[in-house]
Amino acid sequence: MADPVTTGGGREPSTAVEGAIRVRRALISVSDKTGIVDFARGLARLGVEIVSTGGTATALREADLEVRDVAELTGSPEILDGRVKTLHPRLHAALLAVRDDPDHMATLEAEGIEPIDLVCVNLYPFERTVAGQSVSEAEAVENIDIGGPTMIRAAAKNHRFVAVVVKPESYDAVLAELEDSGGRVSGETRHWLANEAFAFTARYDAAISRWYGLRYEAFPGHWVMAHEKFLDLSYGENPHQKAALYVEVGARSHVLSRVSKRHGRALSFNNVLDLDAARRLLDELELAACAIVKHNNPCGVAVADHIGDAYDRALACDPVSAFGGVIALNRRVDRPLAERLHQHFVEVLIAPEYDEDALEVLKRKEAVRLLEATEQRTYEPRERDVKRVRGGLLVQDPDRIDEGRESLQVVTEAGPGESQWEDLWFAWKVCRHVRSNAIVIAKDGATLGIGAGQMSRVDSVKLAIQKARDARGGEAEELLAGSVVASDAFFPFPDGPQLAIDAGATALVQPGGSVRDSEVIAACDEAGAAMAFTGRRHFRH
Repeated sequence: MADPVTTGGGREPSTAVEGAIRVRRALISVSDKTGIVDFARGLARLGVEIVSTGGTATALREADLEVRDVAELTGSPEILDGRVKTLHPRLHAALLAVRDDPDHMATLEAEGIEPIDLVCVNLYPFERTVAGQSVSEAEAVENIDIGGPTMIRAAAKNHRFVAVVVKPESYDAVLAELEDSGGRVSGETRHWLANEAFAFTARYDAAISRWYGLRYEAFPGHWVMAHEKFLDLSYGENPHQKAALYVEVGARSHVLSRVSKRHGRALSFNNVLDLDAARRLLDELELAACAIVKHNNPCGVAVADHIGDAYDRALACDPVSAFGGVIALNRRVDRPLAERLHQHFVEVLIAPEYDEDALEVLKRKEAVRLLEATEQRTYEPRERDVKRVRGGLLVQDPDRIDEGRESLQVVTEAGPGESQWEDLWFAWKVCRHVRSNAIVIAKDGATLGIGAGQMSRVDSVKLAIQKARDARGGEAEELLAGSVVASDAFFPFPDGPQLAIDAGATALVQPGGSVRDSEVIAACDEAGAAMAFTGRRHFRH
């Protein structure tokens, strides 16, 4: 293909040669100025003419770089306090002209329009602005960029002839390619940069759409979300499935925010699912706590004055199921605890901190993934739960326990004692994180048995009791005596509570709301057991 001719000062043709284009003129206009001086300086060394606007031009000139104002290229000054500076036909013709179309190039020649070969643009910080706690609508609106996305999309559309750079992280790689190739950018690189550019503007528009939509209604007419890849995973739910973790753009926190890996293999899809379940549960507990999760269900949870005791008691709930599980702790891991953890097969261990000698012990096993979490930010109040279904999304308010223990209503003749109240509240918190139908048996701040995912509630009760007996052997009956039971939904019949009472439970907590509530309460009264209603169900499917 012949090199189309450019205009302006007898410059050499700017074109595609074996897929590569020569960069002779670059437009730079950035809000985030990270690394921009070094990038522009590198372009200047290659003889690239730099065109810029406003604050970017000022920053580059202060670094002793020669810069041409965009107003000189367009023939029009910036107006409306900078709201209009790059929205001009001459500028966009310079970006959109098809360089191997003779008519396009003839038009540029006739109009004296100089082509632009590289665009480096990022946008007003809308996402960061609206993340502020007290941002005004006027401030948010002023941070909606118009000219920037327009230039990015124009350059990306015409990526056969224009390179577009939207991320500071890309500067070094682009500059290195230019330096290695005598000022050229390959077709493959331009295609990749265009892909990044379209994703960049889509993310930006999604943030604006969501901000507007959620100001008017909890579930707006269009649910627009932007996600970016955070991590490639070793595999999906099964080894033959590929997988990656994408995080929501603009979210206050996510499952791996402020988490560093200290040791071990790459995380898998199931690791991340179980890690999310464990961390959500742990967030409910203030004392030193341990949550052990397997297949997205807790199989042991406990609180104690010391983290080592919390781990021992959580493990005792169901040591068989804990094999190969995810263990989450909310206190520092010392060497004695590390020695006990090392005795078991652990897929993932996450804690806020590790003693150095504890890490020495834990690193003896090559496979165990050791994660250190320092995230302290709370969930965004407007966050929604999203589940994928065929061809669509189910979106709902998050299921949280917003009320306190005082919200529980005693409905039996006998009321719980103080220690029972504490255990009921602990069991109720844990129960919310168990797959429905969910039953949790607890005592002294530790789970004794967990029945999860059964199709009938009475079967979940049977499973929880059996789990306690299997794990504790001859000690089970003594431990179950005086235990408490939490159910994530109402008991439809007295049979479930009766089984728990016969096993030794003396207090129960459940939402209530069954047409047979009176029969269930009567069964508890007859046995002298206490029962409290929460008035709120906590299914987890």
